Amino acid sequence: MLIQTELKATLKRLRLSGMLATLPDRLAFARKDKLDYTDFLQLVLSDEVERRDHKHIETRLQDAGFDEECTLERFDWSAQIRIDKARLMDLFGLHFIERHENIAFSGPVGVGKTYLAQALGHAACRAGYRVLFIRTDALLKALARSRADNSFDRELRRFIAPDLIAIDDFGLRKLSGQASSDFYDLVVERHTRASTIITSNRAVDEWMAVFDEPLLGQSALDRFCHRAHQFVIDGESYRKRTAPSGKSEKLGTRLATGKAPGSSSATVDTDVGGE
Repeated sequence: MLIQTELKATLKRLRLSGMLATLPDRLAFARKDKLDYTDFLQLVLSDEVERRDHKHIETRLQDAGFDEECTLERFDWSAQIRIDKARLMDLFGLHFIERHENIAFSGPVGVGKTYLAQALGHAACRAGYRVLFIRTDALLKALARSRADNSFDRELRRFIAPDLIAIDDFGLRKLSGQASSDFYDLVVERHTRASTIITSNRAVDEWMAVFDEPLLGQSALDRFCHRAHQFVIDGESYRKRTAPSGKSEKLGTRLATGKAPGSSSATVDTDVGGE
């Protein structure tokens, strides 16, 4: 069924041009089922609401900066890991965001810490929350660069604003005095106002050693942990299980012994710990 040019122009002016894709089918359906005007209006407006909701979800997912599409449904529960599944599943109700609570995922490389952080972020995006996923190094570098052009306050607000921020790979490197201060500022500003997820290869009780400024570290971690659901994930690396045959065992041995490739004594650089 053809749509009149005047109607198209009117819908575009009202920013309802998205209706044009389904309007011919809806008109045909309305005539076939003899819908009254009110029911027809409800039908086409519901289509527009659904279209806009979907567009907003896609925008939030794109703005979140996820590495990949991670969802709870796609999580590999056959992986040989140990985690409190009941507590984890409860988090996907997203009540922790409503209560401005935090989450800490700690454990060795490859056990799903980053995946679960992104899966929670994905669920939050679909529920209408603003989410940001970022590596610790990238976050701190962005704040450090902002000091050069006096845009620190604006950049800090960018990290404070999301309803949920997931900070990945915390503790791979020791934080400088300035980085310790910046991380402290972020935690303090988000405390009781928004939720934060932190993933780390280090146990939570080892995080203090990362800060160059112990007082700032103690204050930041006290605030974060006070409202945090803490998960320790243990088990075999998923990457090790899916690596090409013959390579996973050698890499797993090097990671377990702390030896770098081709070396009998050097320790593995902490950069290996990307989750």
